[in-house]
Amino acid sequence: MQTSAEPLAAPQSTEPYSRVIVRAALWLAFLAPFFYSTYGFANWLASTRGHVGSIVFSWEHSVPFVAWTIVPYWSINLFYGLSLLLNDSRQGVDRLAGRYLTAQIVAVACFILFPLAATFVRPATTGLPGFLFAVLGGFDKPFNQAPSLHIALLVIIWDHWRQRLAGPLLVLWHVWCFLIGASVLTTWQHHFIDIPTGALLGFFALWLFPAKGELPFAGFRLTGNSKARRLSLSYALGAALTLAGAVIGAFFSAIALLLLWPSLALAIVAFAYAGAGAKVFQKTTDGHVSLASRVLLWPYRLGARLNVLAWTRQLPPVVAVTDGVFLGRFPAAGEANSFGTVIDLAAELERPRGANGRWVSLPMIDLLQPPPELLDKAVAAIEPARRQGTVLVCCALGFQRSATVIAEWLVASGRSHTPVQARKKLAASGRPVHFQSGDPA
Repeated sequence: MQTSAEPLAAPQSTEPYSRVIVRAALWLAFLAPFFYSTYGFANWLASTRGHVGSIVFSWEHSVPFVAWTIVPYWSINLFYGLSLLLNDSRQGVDRLAGRYLTAQIVAVACFILFPLAATFVRPATTGLPGFLFAVLGGFDKPFNQAPSLHIALLVIIWDHWRQRLAGPLLVLWHVWCFLIGASVLTTWQHHFIDIPTGALLGFFALWLFPAKGELPFAGFRLTGNSKARRLSLSYALGAALTLAGAVIGAFFSAIALLLLWPSLALAIVAFAYAGAGAKVFQKTTDGHVSLASRVLLWPYRLGARLNVLAWTRQLPPVVAVTDGVFLGRFPAAGEANSFGTVIDLAAELERPRGANGRWVSLPMIDLLQPPPELLDKAVAAIEPARRQGTVLVCCALGFQRSATVIAEWLVASGRSHTPVQARKKLAASGRPVHFQSGDPA
């Protein structure tokens, strides 16, 4: 993922900057009052309740109060506005504003449904820190805790600027963001549980409105495929049960809130099967995924990799088919580097670090018949790749998606006269293969 650019320079405009800055100003004119009104309403509503609970770990009582850290704490307000202004297109402004709005709406909804209180009483402070704490206390009450909106916005703003800075300025930016994150504890403004929940919300906002590429919900249509619906419902049920475990378990231990992470991951996968498709995994043509996808879907990807090991542990990782084309499971870096080209069909898995060879990613969702146009594109990629060396065609297990593509290629290239012959050739390779419906061709 690209993380460097010209330091502190406005990005090269793809449209007149006057239009960009007007768009940013309009968004700020909406977001600022929306922030203070909704945040203030949630605070007021919590203050009217007879009892508001809290989640505090015992070790938090050892966290020192550091008055000067209110400065980095407050600085996020400056970066909030500057980040909207530092864009090269109105689309960039809109997507950043979408992330802000997502974080705000979800956080405020949580503050209203499940309010929590900060329990530490700050000591009196003077000077600049005293002034900043006084201003903060003028509109903020100790109720808007988990997920920390401050941390959610920090994740969004950190990601925005890290792609626009380089060298020492990038290092300085990381350090300053660390201070902003730590300041929610050292100003006694938040408890620890607010930080990971806030970070999860921030990455969700990044995923929902990626800086580039297609939006996960763009063009969504509920699938008419009965198998896809069953799979979507299965993942949605898993997400609901995991969410219930997080909520119920939190009454006994705050550690149970970690289940929010896999719950969200399963919900995203359910959304993919419901009709959103492979784009929810945000996988690029070279096999990498966005940072937000990497973080949010890590629990699901961990399960997927364990599933690969469970199903293929007694099988060779790859088998030769014909003429330098191999069929196999999703490779480790060392396995991938032994081939001239890897044609990767697994939407859910990320290219392994250290895989340095030619990588062609054509993401397909597991257990479903691939779209005809994507299947044709994958088949067409094999012959040119084969001319440059050996080719591994892989999916997660190497049983279905990759087998379907190779069977199509065998027929299209004349190496098999019929789909039945192609299937027999793959079966003779010694690897179990499955096709979703009927003949592969």
